[in-house]
Amino acid sequence: MIASLTGLVRKVHLDRVIIEVNGIGYLVYAPATTLSGLFEGEVATLQTTLIVREDSLTLFGFTSEAEQLAFESLITINGIGPKLGIAILSVYDAAQLSQIAQENNEKALIKVPGIGKKGAQRIIIELKDKLAGIAPAAASTVSTLDSVNNPNAEQVVLALTQLGWQKHQAQSAVDKVLQSHPDATPELILRLALQVLGG
Repeated sequence: MIASLTGLVRKVHLDRVIIEVNGIGYLVYAPATTLSGLFEGEVATLQTTLIVREDSLTLFGFTSEAEQLAFESLITINGIGPKLGIAILSVYDAAQLSQIAQENNEKALIKVPGIGKKGAQRIIIELKDKLAGIAPAAASTVSTLDSVNNPNAEQVVLALTQLGWQKHQAQSAVDKVLQSHPDATPELILRLALQVLGG
């Protein structure tokens, strides 16, 4: 079992990162909230969950144990696989998810593509106790990097459509983000667009 990785961030994609540890590059899938805090050329530590299938070994990474707990709790729920778990955590962090469960806020969960009313009810029932100890995070501000060139918005729109949103919804969210963050990285645009779509 691989419980965590500390290494050099080699490449950050919209849904995954490559982290090099002792000359070996590990491909780790992660939510947008995690990816937006990783920068190529810097050392990072991720808490990891290894999903073993007959035909694959897949690593999922998180910046905190709370995010990892939320993911592991989500994928135990009937109908929630790793891909949907990552999509949920790309819209809501662990503290927000805990708050949603405590407040029985089905409407917030239904905003995530792939989750209907019954799925939202199941998530709330299952997570209410499991995530009860996670305190709400302090409001965080997102800064842009002036040195980064304007990213290809189409790449982010494509990633959002692959997560289940309609193209016009994805385009609208990306346009809104670019109005206030014209120099943001693709990863940051994705994270902020997911917040717009989940808001």
